[in-house]
Amino acid sequence: MVSERSLEVLRVIVQDYVASQEPVGSKAIVERHSFGVSAATIRNDMAQLEEEELITAPHTSSGRVPTDKGYRVFVDQLTELRPLSPAQRQAIETFLGEAVDLDDVLSRTVRLLSQFTSQVALAQYPSFGSARVRHVEIVALGPTRLMTVLITDTGRVDQRLLDVPTTVDDEALAELRGRVNAELGGLPLADVAAKLGTLPAAFPREHPDLVHAVVASLGEQIAANRQDRLVMAGAANLARTERDFRGSIYPVLEALEEQVTMLKLFGEMEIEVDEVRASIGHEHETSGGLGETSVVATGYTTTGGGLAHLGVLGPTRMDYSNNMAAVRAVARYLTRLLGEDDR
Repeated sequence: MVSERSLEVLRVIVQDYVASQEPVGSKAIVERHSFGVSAATIRNDMAQLEEEELITAPHTSSGRVPTDKGYRVFVDQLTELRPLSPAQRQAIETFLGEAVDLDDVLSRTVRLLSQFTSQVALAQYPSFGSARVRHVEIVALGPTRLMTVLITDTGRVDQRLLDVPTTVDDEALAELRGRVNAELGGLPLADVAAKLGTLPAAFPREHPDLVHAVVASLGEQIAANRQDRLVMAGAANLARTERDFRGSIYPVLEALEEQVTMLKLFGEMEIEVDEVRASIGHEHETSGGLGETSVVATGYTTTGGGLAHLGVLGPTRMDYSNNMAAVRAVARYLTRLLGEDDR
């Protein structure tokens, strides 16, 4: 067990190391912080922290840096989430409020979160297992070219172009649109595939090619929307922190490209809505290439009730307080925004 003062010493070591990227020594602590004790006393506290494997010496200098275990204690016991500034909150509402659909919302979300944190920002698409079809639109773009638009109650809008072998008249298109919405409207996406299989039999035989083409297109859209996937921004931030990685940042970049790795990690963190968690260094070392990174994440929900994850990834030397506050604030706004009936 370490003393209360030693924990405070750990706090300032983390904060100073995150800010400077330089090992922190007892003399610097005495000069920068008001502990009211000598450098020798601080050295004793640091020895205690080192014995508990909360800090370590990166080389022969007198300075110390936090270990993964030290960061964990800092996050669990010592960090205080700084509230976002009024300007940051206004930026969230303005920038995200201008989005036109779910794709745009999530693209804007990761760009904004990356700017706030200077880390890689990741947003998982909502789980479409619980999503329902709100509306299907079929639009004629030419005599034999159509666009099918699938809209879910989670705000997802998916568009697909298709060519049909015969000319489509407005009356046939209107009838097809009406029947498709009557059959599919309100159905969970998980049930739509089976329904699509029986749909052609419900239509007159005058336009079989049209019906089969539209059904095939909608089937592909449903399949695509049921797949878990991520949107990401800020990968260039890793290059700015390359010194924090003992080897190369390429394994991290490869892990980010393999979305299944990040989706698996989000799942293992067992995050709930409005709960911010951090996974630090060796805690997820089984996730290939991410052993020198930390992930700060939370959950958000949509009208359809599906839980998805939002977070940032960067080196273990990150500003946990700021990052956790930013992730939480953006996720809360995202939940409110995607919960609006008109989204």
